[in-house]
Amino acid sequence: MKKVKIIWSKQAQLAVKSIFDYYKLRSPQSAKKLKNELLQSPKKIQFAKQYQVDEINPKYRRIVVRDYKVLFQEKNQVIQILDVISTRQSPNILRSK
Repeated sequence: MKKVKIIWSKQAQLAVKSIFDYYKLRSPQSAKKLKNELLQSPKKIQFAKQYQVDEINPKYRRIVVRDYKVLFQEKNQVIQILDVISTRQSPNILRSK
């Protein structure tokens, strides 16, 4: 089985950094653990349709990690991680992503 290539968009990288910075104020150890979980989650993708289509923005697929969605699209064996968003946000905000 051919392994897919994973590319993180600038937006997704900034989202992970922002999440890390937020949790670091409370617990540096927890922040690091969550950051690692978010960064490792796409590595579990074996094939593009493995994860669910996002119910709010159906042009993306999603991986749920704790209270966050890792949104991605696949094209030609490349997984593009587009954003990481909190599931606690308003659905209207999520639709605009």
